[in-house]
Amino acid sequence: MGDSSNGRSPAGTQANGTTSGEATDSGGLRGGSHYKWLALSNTTLGMLAATTNASIVIISLPAIFRGIQLNPLTPGNVSYLLWMLMGYLVVSAVLVVTLGRLGDIYGRVRMYNLGFTVFALGALALPFDPFIGPAGALWLIGFRVVQATGGAMLMANSPAILTDAFPAEQRGTAMGINQVAGISGTFIGLILGGILAAVDWRLVFIVSVPIGIGGAIWSYLSLREVGVRTKAKIDWLGNVTFALGLIGLLTGITYGIQPYGGHVMGWTSPTVLIGLFGGIALLVAFCFIELRVESPMFDLRLLKIKPFAMGNLATLLASIARGGLQFMLIIWLQGIWLILHGYNYKDTPLWSGIYLLPLTFGFIVAGPPSGYLSDKHGARWFASGGLLVSAAAFAGLMLIPTDFVYIAFGALIFIAGVGMGLFSAPNAAAIMNSVPAKQRGAASGMLATFQNSGFVLSIGIFFSLMIAGLSSTLPSTMSQGLISQGVPAGIAHEVASTPPVASLFATFLGYNPIKELLAPTGILNHLPPHNVAVLTGKEFFPHLISGPFHHGLVIVFSMAIVVLVIAAGVSLLRGKRYVHDEHPLTGPQASEADEVTAETAIGASPDLAIEVAAEADQSAEQTQR
Repeated sequence: MGDSSNGRSPAGTQANGTTSGEATDSGGLRGGSHYKWLALSNTTLGMLAATTNASIVIISLPAIFRGIQLNPLTPGNVSYLLWMLMGYLVVSAVLVVTLGRLGDIYGRVRMYNLGFTVFALGALALPFDPFIGPAGALWLIGFRVVQATGGAMLMANSPAILTDAFPAEQRGTAMGINQVAGISGTFIGLILGGILAAVDWRLVFIVSVPIGIGGAIWSYLSLREVGVRTKAKIDWLGNVTFALGLIGLLTGITYGIQPYGGHVMGWTSPTVLIGLFGGIALLVAFCFIELRVESPMFDLRLLKIKPFAMGNLATLLASIARGGLQFMLIIWLQGIWLILHGYNYKDTPLWSGIYLLPLTFGFIVAGPPSGYLSDKHGARWFASGGLLVSAAAFAGLMLIPTDFVYIAFGALIFIAGVGMGLFSAPNAAAIMNSVPAKQRGAASGMLATFQNSGFVLSIGIFFSLMIAGLSSTLPSTMSQGLISQGVPAGIAHEVASTPPVASLFATFLGYNPIKELLAPTGILNHLPPHNVAVLTGKEFFPHLISGPFHHGLVIVFSMAIVVLVIAAGVSLLRGKRYVHDEHPLTGPQASEADEVTAETAIGASPDLAIEVAAEADQSAEQTQR
């Protein structure tokens, strides 16, 4: 089922899915000398669209919920809030490996083109939500899932398309631009969501429509199949067990941060426990299935290649730390710092996105140069050094006060962005260089799975740590604050004993929860007007939560620093620079190609090393002919 530029089968396609006369990776001229740059620009747009939409609702949730007339802080509506927040990420994490493998089988460009189309269809439906209340939320969640499916197709196949199009010595540069666009998209989404939500919540979704339609047309016209194709049966059992296992695990983590049975969190809930342990059991079963089926969804033998395994593990850990940083910074700015500096709650989404710009600039400044340099010097030191730079920035953020001077804050988040940019581009290029050409789609999907899963895990981990930190200090602080404003001690203690997740979500969404918490008690009708004005005003709650929040922030960032240091150590274990070259050169450059092929066996099993050598010999014979 080989494809030409528009998905049609070209003449000369061989039984193994490769094209006769196909240029080698070293040539980098497949489809013409300018094709690789078309592929880079197109896949960069795709990654930017997919990741921007993963985060664009985070900062615009207050406007969206006001638009559909649903209070997200009402206990029964918390699930809608969580799935609006995390549904896109969960679906993306679950599907990317499957869609990457389908790209290996049916064509990466074909899957990528379909991804833009599905993405555009989901975007078209979202702004025309005809319902309000819970029905309106379900409409948005459902079509976000559709959009996430298209986004997963884009994320799963973009790195593989780039790896096919670029020669090995330029992949770091290409991956640097692509990865920086992808990761920067998560922060661009924050800014864009804040700007558009300030006008109309529907614009948050409408903005994706021209990007989706234009991207679909452009990718269909410009991209062509140039990679190795693998004819294989679809591993349905592996796909199902992987999807159900990951859904169970990530859903359990999602609901674990909600209160349950009098506890501040839900980690003892039967639903959460079933999701966690059932998900883990299914993922273990998936591993056994993949080792026994004829055409596995993901060839687990690739994990025997140390650079591939260590690179993906470092990706997971770095994504956990990065996701935690993003959410904590939004809470810090949107719920506390901006309010203390005179901004209105309705304006905080826009301004928190603007004040986070240095983080995005850090990515942009460091990503492409580190990718270019890693082409020459390898990924290990750039990736590990970048993670340590980010860890140092996290430590600096712990030392500044909650009501900080912005210059210090901006400098620290810029340094954090630089560190993440130094890591992401070389790491992605090294991972994609380490696998055979026929496995690039699956490898690309696995890379995206680790990135997206890490982001979802970070929400569960860091929100849980923050809630634990708040639960030890917030109740007494809130109780004293309420009593100081004339609230009777009994009511103050009752309100203060409310699970801190409500206050945390309120801070995250830019709400003042004091009025919501006190209104049912009726006490606001009996207090002096001055006290009521203070309690429901802009500054009372931010001042109240500042101390407990900083205590929780120290716990969260300390954990993030530990994760980043471990990730840096893992990254160092990847070994020296190498490329899995299945088409070694002949003649004067043969010895260099032999050296590169030999390097692929570093950290691999004897069987895989023999397979690599056999593939290299076969390619050499074909080249000599």
